[in-house]
Amino acid sequence: MYLVGGQRRESIKLAISGTYGTGKSTTTETLSIATGIARTHALTSRELLIDLVPGKTVMELNSIELLLLGLRRFEERVHNESRDDSFISDGSVVHEWVYGTARMAVGINPGAGMLLRTVKSVAGIGRKKPLLEYTDIIGDIVKERAARLYDAYVHLPVEFEMRKDGHRPVSEPFRKLSDDTLLQVVKDIGLPYEVVGGSVYERVTRIIELFDLETVMPVEEAIEEAQRRVTQATAVLEEDDRFKAAQRQKSTWRKLSYAMRY
Repeated sequence: MYLVGGQRRESIKLAISGTYGTGKSTTTETLSIATGIARTHALTSRELLIDLVPGKTVMELNSIELLLLGLRRFEERVHNESRDDSFISDGSVVHEWVYGTARMAVGINPGAGMLLRTVKSVAGIGRKKPLLEYTDIIGDIVKERAARLYDAYVHLPVEFEMRKDGHRPVSEPFRKLSDDTLLQVVKDIGLPYEVVGGSVYERVTRIIELFDLETVMPVEEAIEEAQRRVTQATAVLEEDDRFKAAQRQKSTWRKLSYAMRY
């Protein structure tokens, strides 16, 4: 029996919230390994793009392509979380929507260079309003689903600067805004929630205590296995020829052509 909001339950559907670079994947993988509860997630943007928009990185996408990416990730979450038994979700169904609203506020390609962001901003004049209206509709849908689907949330706050690996398509202002928005959405949904920080060990240990989760492996061993899996998954992706093609340096003209399509 699990402990959720002061009550005992036979199953638990726990969403782990947090923006880019807060350690969601390692934390959820570790928690899943340590407790034996299944982990659910959507494929990463980099994994999806090699088929959705071949040859482009997230920083080069236009607004329609970003909507496509967000909807595909939402579709994956809906499919993977359509189960009756317990699970630990790496992120939640509101994540892609929150990222979309943050992009509308700070620029749809926050991790790109100044030239691309400036041109994209000009290209978006007169085109943002219908996108904002559409984004609001999606927000109502995902928040309603989250309220029905999950039993509780754990939010991982931004505690350190994001590692600059050349892949994450965000900036620190984007991370701050999306972190604040995620936490506010979690509060608004009305489910039990906890904000848990610290090292992976401290986070996982605290979550186990909060929800009275049984363990099938010591947390230290689970961390080692989780880090191995996360590293292996990244290595497999980076060896994919389609991924390598998208990372190749584009000409200035190609970059401008991408930027001019909002």
